[in-house]
Amino acid sequence: MSSKFLCPVARGMKELDRSVFEKEIDLLVAKFSNPRYVGEFTKVCKNQLLNVPNVKHIVKIDNTKGVLLRDDIDDIQTYKLSLPSEALKLMEAHDIEIEPYKMKLNYDFWKADDILQAILPAELLSESPSGFAQAGHIAHMNLRNEFKPYGALIGQVILDKNPTIKTVVDKLDTISNKFRVFDMKLLAGENNFLVEQHESGCKFRFDFSTAFWNSRLNTEHERLISIFKPGEVVADVFAGVGPFAVPAAKKGVLVLANDLNPESYKYLSENASINQALQFLKAYNLDGREFIRLSPRLLFGWKNREGSVERRKVNKRRRTDGTSTDGVLSTKIPSSISQYVMNLPGSSIDFLDEFIGLYSHDPEVEQFVKNAEDFTLPTINVHCFEKYAHDSPEPTMEELHRRVHARIIEKIQFPAPIEDFTFHLVRKVAPTKPMFCVSFILPEEVAFKKL
Repeated sequence: MSSKFLCPVARGMKELDRSVFEKEIDLLVAKFSNPRYVGEFTKVCKNQLLNVPNVKHIVKIDNTKGVLLRDDIDDIQTYKLSLPSEALKLMEAHDIEIEPYKMKLNYDFWKADDILQAILPAELLSESPSGFAQAGHIAHMNLRNEFKPYGALIGQVILDKNPTIKTVVDKLDTISNKFRVFDMKLLAGENNFLVEQHESGCKFRFDFSTAFWNSRLNTEHERLISIFKPGEVVADVFAGVGPFAVPAAKKGVLVLANDLNPESYKYLSENASINQALQFLKAYNLDGREFIRLSPRLLFGWKNREGSVERRKVNKRRRTDGTSTDGVLSTKIPSSISQYVMNLPGSSIDFLDEFIGLYSHDPEVEQFVKNAEDFTLPTINVHCFEKYAHDSPEPTMEELHRRVHARIIEKIQFPAPIEDFTFHLVRKVAPTKPMFCVSFILPEEVAFKKL
């Protein structure tokens, strides 16, 4: 961008003063007595017209139209030297005049990065702290320590430049408590943490300050949901407010969904109801280990009580006589869980030992699944990190896969070959902290091991 359009610098600002960013730029404008010739002029002078992002070169001036010239063609005495001869002839033939023009810019013109680079101390300019994740109306930032003293300024700029944002918060620490929520500081906007988020064709409501949500996992949510098949059973061990569980249930997957956090459990149930998926989803507020251990029994009880799940089939077409063709779809509850989801990447692998003897510690369930014609061993989808040192050579993906595989088979106490595992790179949380989803079928020797 031309230096004329650079944002005014105002280092040392403590409170945001938008008036500092008002600026006038001297330009030249071609003024037309007859606007019908604007198109012809712009075609002839395409290389001489103002070309600045988000600035239109055609303007209204004195009840007619004008065309702004490039910002370096700004001398009324010498502008003719910069224009092609065809343009000069066109100007003379159609009474096109060149006049001085003052363009007024203000705070609204510049992007958040421009403003922040103009007001933060020079020593912090190597990185702009304008990135954020969004949940509903909340922008969630993770400011580095050196930026925290300027948090209110940064938050106000983010609020100003993003119309859908009403609240800006800064994460104060890492997620270290058992409910996966963190302390946060309100930087700017409304003190309102009850959000509404749309994802995977569903509406989610939750309190961002008391329940976990990660908007950056949207693609991963979609990926796994697409794998789940209507009529099968999915057990979501760390379900949160339901980003996996609710869309899956909405498409006809039977879901056992669990979360330790009472607030997440509350919104999980509410979100299933909001999305008309409650009949396909059973919500639990248990420790993850207890939920894994009880999950076959929970399904066994659901199947014995209800046998099948029914939902109304709505046919948008009507018969010619105007009557409805709506009906009821019945889904038989299977005998076994097809998929487990374990989206707690910091510690999911630590819970895998609960799958040892999954079907052997409850004799009634063990006998039932052994006699069930539709029994299948479950696929475990476990999310995990595999960090490595900053000062060591970056390991290959194959090496990272081997490391994760070694951790998993140690936990399940069975030497399942790495070829039986599928590794999906979800995202890099940090340059040396990749997040994976590892999928494998629980070996029969593990599932039925006698303890």
